[in-house]
Amino acid sequence: MTLLRAANVQLAFGSRTVFEGLTFTIEEGERVGLVGVNGSGKSSLMKILAGAAKPDLGELQLRRGARVTYLPQEPEFAEGATVQSELAVSQAPLKAALDAHAELSRKLEADPAHATQKMLEQLSVLSDRIEQAGGWDTEHHAKMLLDRLGVKDWDRPVAQLSGGLRKRVAIARALLTRPDLLLLDEPTNHLDADTVDWLEDELDKLPGALLLVTHDRYFLDDLVDRIVEIQPGGGLVSYPGNYAAYVEQKLVAQENAETAEHKRGRWIAQEVAWLRKGPEARRTKSKARIERAQKLLAEKGFQRPKVADLRVVAAPRLGHTVIEAEGLKKSFGERKVLDGVDFRLQRGERVGFLGPNGVGKTTFLRVMLGEIPADDGKLVIGKNTKVAYYDQQRAQLDPEQTVYDAASNGEDHVELADRRVALRDYLEDLLFPVPMQRMKVGALSGGERNRLLLARLFLEGANVLVLDEPTNDLDIVTLNILERLLLDFAGSTLLVTHDRYFLDKVATAILSFDGNGKVTRYEGNYDMYKRLREQSQAAALKATQQKKKDEARKDEPPRQEPVAKAAPKKTVKLSYKDQRELDGMEATIEAAEKRKAGLEAQLADPNVYSNGAKAAELQQALEAASAEVDRLYARWQELQDLAAGPA
Repeated sequence: MTLLRAANVQLAFGSRTVFEGLTFTIEEGERVGLVGVNGSGKSSLMKILAGAAKPDLGELQLRRGARVTYLPQEPEFAEGATVQSELAVSQAPLKAALDAHAELSRKLEADPAHATQKMLEQLSVLSDRIEQAGGWDTEHHAKMLLDRLGVKDWDRPVAQLSGGLRKRVAIARALLTRPDLLLLDEPTNHLDADTVDWLEDELDKLPGALLLVTHDRYFLDDLVDRIVEIQPGGGLVSYPGNYAAYVEQKLVAQENAETAEHKRGRWIAQEVAWLRKGPEARRTKSKARIERAQKLLAEKGFQRPKVADLRVVAAPRLGHTVIEAEGLKKSFGERKVLDGVDFRLQRGERVGFLGPNGVGKTTFLRVMLGEIPADDGKLVIGKNTKVAYYDQQRAQLDPEQTVYDAASNGEDHVELADRRVALRDYLEDLLFPVPMQRMKVGALSGGERNRLLLARLFLEGANVLVLDEPTNDLDIVTLNILERLLLDFAGSTLLVTHDRYFLDKVATAILSFDGNGKVTRYEGNYDMYKRLREQSQAAALKATQQKKKDEARKDEPPRQEPVAKAAPKKTVKLSYKDQRELDGMEATIEAAEKRKAGLEAQLADPNVYSNGAKAAELQQALEAASAEVDRLYARWQELQDLAAGPA
């Protein structure tokens, strides 16, 4: 069933048409990824679909009663809002259902003799609505979401939070609404890789439909079942499947279009040659052919979409020593950010930095760049090392400068590796046409500012690129270009990004920041890092379990060795305490399952909902009983494995 339909939508900004005659539908439960180059109108379309903006023409149809939640790139909050108040706003429908349930329960308790079947049915409907909206223990769920997102202060004013924490509060607020349609515009910006993994799982559990704008290609691969692309000129093309399927289908479509364009070109050449014969041709050929030829000449043929042509100018060759750090320490007050960190960057390496926000990745970069001093340790920069630094805040760009002046650095020409090019031509190759070059930097979109800063950075002739969150706001096409550029770059690269796909493509090593001042190096890309870290964590867990076993064995009573042994005796693998626990585990599990079944039977009785407090109490008890059964089964398996010994 269709959940939302936009028909013949048109939007323009001044003389620039963003899209025209656009028609788009989303079905119930569908997961859709919206892609397109920067400036194609993805965010504008999201706002229109969310009802946050109106198109110049067109209509929007939403299924009656459907709830829509929209999370923009830059979330907005009410003045004076706290974390708690924002999450309460997100749960307004749930609160209304809870209040109505409580009021009806009070009436039934006060006068049970006048309880009607209609009132009981209404109570049951409200209970179902509460369950669909998130359940009875909503505050616990909200706090759990915030804790997983790294937001600790429940009562803190939102205005005091950093941009990254504000985004996390907005994500929690959106998830708690449990809408029929969730619209997310770049939700992974400012989130670390582990949190992005978690968010992916949370979105996968949501029962409603999802429309997603993101540059995170793993996100698109794992979450969506259809990709919709806004093409230059405002048309929409839909591709079934995830991102990988979209890339494959688009490549085939482009190859077919190029083949058709080649045939069209040959036909045009034949018709032009015929038309040049003049009156003689007109005597021998029909008027209809002349009209077809003229129409064919007037048509706009297939053109491969233009992409930003990022280039790196020639740089001096790196020496044997690039950047070396030994025992670096840095603290801010009582908080240790770097605690004896050793690091060596070698020629041609591309090292990615990973870790939660605030653990010291940017601090480490700034220490190595000499922007802030280390408290202790040794830092050596090679004599031939020339560094270009990309700041995630883009502070190097003056919003009052024109695009041309921001890129020029006082020069009207660019010295590329193979030729000398006029700056305005180079900017055109970067998708900044001449009228746009006269615009102020502050008027550019986030992706356009990012592209401009990267272009300027690559013109510095550096042999070490230090890139702090360069992937934010870039469209997927430009990300692919940046990947290829870094793979071809002859120097070394230090890269802070949470884009897992990007790290998989370009990284040769990963530095993992654990938040306690310690840094661990893993060789390989992101996929290899995940596997190596999981192996390391599994080994650490096994060592901890072994230590506990050894300590438990110390408490065992000493065994009396037999005087004579006819045969070797089987080694005891469980402590006395563990063996007793295993012997009684079957009865314990059976009792826990009986308790769970009893609670389920009580909740299946419609009459129990005449008492709201009792229903909520039973629901909480059932959740606790289910968790206890799961725990007991896990413990039973653990004891069985211990008793079996090593394989």
